[in-house]
Amino acid sequence: MEAAVASAIELIVSAYIQVGDRAALVGLLDHRKRIAKDLRSRTGFDFRVPLDAVENEIEVIEAGVATFDNSPS
Repeated sequence: MEAAVASAIELIVSAYIQVGDRAALVGLLDHRKRIAKDLRSRTGFDFRVPLDAVENEIEVIEAGVATFDNSPS
C-alpha cells in the first residue's frame, strides 16, 4: 500500500487474504469488472473518473488474487 492511509478496497483485499478467502476476492473482482464494462458502455456523460477508480480497484484485487495463485499449496 503506497499511501499512508489504505483505501477501503486495499483493506478489504487484505482481510480476505488474511482469512484465506480466494473465492470472495474472485467474486469481488468479477463484480468490479462488470461495473467497468457497464461504465465503458454508457454514453452521454464522461465516465472516466469513476472508470479510473474501478480500474484501480481491479488492479488491487488482481494483486490479491495473485497472492493465492503464487503461494505454495
